[in-house]
Formats: sequence, structure tokens, C-alpha cells
Amino acid sequence: MSAITSSAELGLKEGTWTIDPAHSSIEFVVKHLVVSKVRGRFNEFAGTITVASNLLDSAVNATIATNSIFTGQEMRDNHLKSGEFLDAEANPQITFDSTSIVANGDSYTLNGDLSIHGVTKGVALDLEFNGIASHPMGGNRAAFTATTTISRKDFNMEYNAPLETGGMLLSDKITIELEIQASAPEA
Repeated sequence: MSAITSSAELGLKEGTWTIDPAHSSIEFVVKHLVVSKVRGRFNEFAGTITVASNLLDSAVNATIATNSIFTGQEMRDNHLKSGEFLDAEANPQITFDSTSIVANGDSYTLNGDLSIHGVTKGVALDLEFNGIASHPMGGNRAAFTATTTISRKDFNMEYNAPLETGGMLLSDKITIELEIQASAPEA
């Protein structure tokens, strides 16, 4: 089966959909001590999905407040906000601006420019359209899931420490997981 490329076929209204942060999440996973995973999230973000008639001509733009990082441990959060990682003071936002959408079988790849820690790199996200639902308070909502893996080193976040048993304290790879709900354009 091939991915649908018509917004009308999916029931997606053309125009600018607004990401609903109350019903969305931006989370990440990094390996710690080689054997376990630590999870975190960003609590403040905003964005839009501009839906075109041909879905492959659509665009996504998002900003994330760097200072809103949360892992459940204040000391770790403060370290992640420091210059060794995100440098939140000098880089108050992480941004994503799509460059293309490509149909991949029955799903999509969302390509774009991701800017973290003052560095911009191209990334590819595996994108799934989860459907549309009518909201009890009015209007429609669309849901999407997107995932990607990035290298911390690509974004000048090279802090690490060798372990006596071999390996490093933190993995270079970070998995990013997004669950996005967006509100339909106003009539």
C-alpha cells in the first residue's frame, strides 16, 4: 500500500493547523551507563502544520523552549541547560523547519532543519498520520507520531565521561519521540 498524498483523501483541511501543547508531547531517550535509558521531555513548545492540497507540499514549523527541559531530576535538568549541553541562556529555542515530506510505503518521512545549541543540521523523521477526530468543544483535531535519532556530537553537545567498565556515561545517540495533536484551521 502506498501513502496517500491528497489532504482531502485523509480529511485534512487545507490551511494552517496549530499544534496543541496540552495534548502533544516532545520527549527524548538517551542511554546512561551503557545499560539503561533515561527519558526526558520539553514542557513548552509551539508550532504549525501548513497543510497543502498535495500533502507532500505541506510544511511544519516548531519552536521548543530550551529552558523547559524536564527529566524529573533538577540537578540533571540544570546540567542539560548548561553550556555542556543545550546552553539554554545563549540558545533559548530549539527550532525545526521542514524542507520536504516524502511518501514511504504507507507512511511518510518528514525532512527538515533542526537547530539545537546554535547548530543547524538536516534530520529525517519517520512520520505517521494517526487520524482526525471531532473535538467535543468544537473543531477537528489531527494526530501525528514522529520519531528520529540524532547524534549529540552533531550539535556540539560532547560532554561525556568514560566508565571503568568500558563505554561512556552517555550514548551519543538521542531518540526523539513526538506525539502531536493539532487544531484545524478556523473556517
